[in-house]
Amino acid sequence: MFMTGNHKDNLTRRRALAVTGGTVAAGGLAVAGYQSAFADTTAEAETTAASASATSTSSSCMTLMTSVTEGPYYLDGALVRKDITEGKSGVPLTLRLTVVDATDGCTPVSGAAVEIWHCDAWGYYSGYTTANPGGSAPAESEDGSTADDNTYLRGYQIANANGVVKFETIFPGWYTPRTCHIHVRVHTGGEKADGTYEGGKVNYTGQFFFDDDIAAEIFTLEPYSKHSGSYTKLADDMVYDGGGASSGLLTLKAVHKADPSKGYKGFLTLGVDPDAESTGAGSGGGGTPPGDAPTGAPPSDAPSATTSESATSSTTAS
Repeated sequence: MFMTGNHKDNLTRRRALAVTGGTVAAGGLAVAGYQSAFADTTAEAETTAASASATSTSSSCMTLMTSVTEGPYYLDGALVRKDITEGKSGVPLTLRLTVVDATDGCTPVSGAAVEIWHCDAWGYYSGYTTANPGGSAPAESEDGSTADDNTYLRGYQIANANGVVKFETIFPGWYTPRTCHIHVRVHTGGEKADGTYEGGKVNYTGQFFFDDDIAAEIFTLEPYSKHSGSYTKLADDMVYDGGGASSGLLTLKAVHKADPSKGYKGFLTLGVDPDAESTGAGSGGGGTPPGDAPTGAPPSDAPSATTSESATSSTTAS
């Protein structure tokens, strides 16, 4: 069902609650633009580390952010891997995220596990493919991918010595009544085991968001354009509170300015309290999954990351 005027008013009130009365995770999350994203050479990596250090003098690094809901589409057992697409089609998106300790001068949090999950180009989540994304969308199975139903567009990366992780994915689609977004958790204290990440604790649960103009342009392209209906903009979203980068708004850079189909790079710095623990029960909402949706870990025969990819992504996040 699409938003009515009354529903939109309700969402506005919910956003106000998120800003003024939402639960702040113990230690919270600070977010700032990462000035030297996507450095792949040693020299650039050194510049990246220097930029991260310089960020420690910025007051924005220490700003606490309200924890937001993990939403109804979470699944345990995501794989440790850099490329989470599993053949899902869409505009390429490279995410480069830096985890720093907001309680210790924004020093890099080496070994932190960053977990993300998001919907495909038509609004479907792996593991919940019977959930209607709203509007008029093709069936999830029509995209021609070879993706496993319980694992696509989900994954972990382990931060390197500079606190950096990198994901290769696609630009998310949308589903009613949410704006375009990516879910994120930051974990510390656990370890990689059996292709996933186990133990430790969740320091932060939140979401990343996308500029309306860029999203609107992306959604005119294939395969996104096959999903028709009313897309929710940032100002009308039930979770995003309008705070820009401090509220999870990604900084995006087009790979080719004249051709958005070539993809985007997105970056953000995440300042966490490694001693904090987030319940994932923050403010905002995210829809209701179908009653027959699976829960728990993916099946034992789910695809695993290759040895070379796992080794590279876990140690260098390149």
